[in-house]
Amino acid sequence: MAAIGEITWADGTATPRLGQGSWKMGEAGADRKAEAAALSLGLDLGMTLIDTAEMYAEGGAEEVVREAVAGRRDEVFLVSKAYPHNAGRRSLAAACARSLKRLGTDRLDLYLLHWRGSIPLGETVEAMQALVAAGKILRWGVSNLDVDDLEELGQGLAHCATDQVLWNLTARGVEFDLLPFCARRGMPVMAYSPIGQGGRLLRHPVLARIAARHGVSTAQAALGFVLARPGVVAIPKASTAAHVRDLAATRDLALTPQDVAELDAAFPPPRRKRGLEML
Repeated sequence: MAAIGEITWADGTATPRLGQGSWKMGEAGADRKAEAAALSLGLDLGMTLIDTAEMYAEGGAEEVVREAVAGRRDEVFLVSKAYPHNAGRRSLAAACARSLKRLGTDRLDLYLLHWRGSIPLGETVEAMQALVAAGKILRWGVSNLDVDDLEELGQGLAHCATDQVLWNLTARGVEFDLLPFCARRGMPVMAYSPIGQGGRLLRHPVLARIAARHGVSTAQAALGFVLARPGVVAIPKASTAAHVRDLAATRDLALTPQDVAELDAAFPPPRRKRGLEML
């Protein structure tokens, strides 16, 4: 089986560029076993980066991830995120401890501030650095922060491993300045919802035409657009075995310049600064 392309983090660690998300997992108890099985299959297929958050089902998604990685924690690059109101000097350590307990692990590979709240970013940087020093997390980063927010991190920006943001064909605002800003600093960007929400994007006729041209699904074509950009990690969510297999096969897709030109015509890239889009 061909290896999924990798990205190298600032400390030299390499992970797949195609990972797995867990948003909305753990919300229905009856679905948890199937969701964990889907994540486990993704690991088998090389998608060994898993993203979750304390917000997702109020910890339920972390519990699903725990089941999925049981017995194979060392294979996984595990990412979780903290609520903004838990991002203070004392509260972040407590939130991290709760996440670690739900995940059944002694450390996170990457811990993110989920979005910006009222706690000063400088205080959050201090709290994150303290968790690194304590060995509870190996790296830290942010999510849903724009360029001005990243600049406000000050010296902490040098230690920020990533910015996780909404990016797909229908949400391309980050291409104007955020993606170039991160690229200049060698900072990987994590793209959440890379194939959109609710299936609207996947029914677009231009995407369907490009997918047919390559003999792939529209989900693969949409994901291929995101993965075509260097320095980006994509974390789509898949709750069924069929969907996991479909997304994993994107590693074999290479869009052509013609494909990209058609997508740009159908989904125009930004020509000016836009407010950061979030879900």
